[in-house]
Amino acid sequence: MASRRNLKKSVNYISNLLIGMCIYEGAMADEAKREALKPILLKAVNLQKDIVSRISHTEPGNTKGFYKKLREDFNKGVTELFQELESVNG
Repeated sequence: MASRRNLKKSVNYISNLLIGMCIYEGAMADEAKREALKPILLKAVNLQKDIVSRISHTEPGNTKGFYKKLREDFNKGVTELFQELESVNG
């Protein structure tokens, strides 16, 4: 159980960092950029909720494959969101 808890803490930390960056950039941006940042913020919140709920309900039997897929999905989602955030600010 402790490793799941630590995994959830790591996911929350990274997701909250991304959400905080979106909020910070939105506070410093004009109205057009704020509208472009809203979907990114929403995607970040949904990604966090999805990954944490998947951690809470691990598939029985194929645990190693489940966590490998989970890690790949999370890394892919975070990378895409950071790229979107960079393109809005670039």
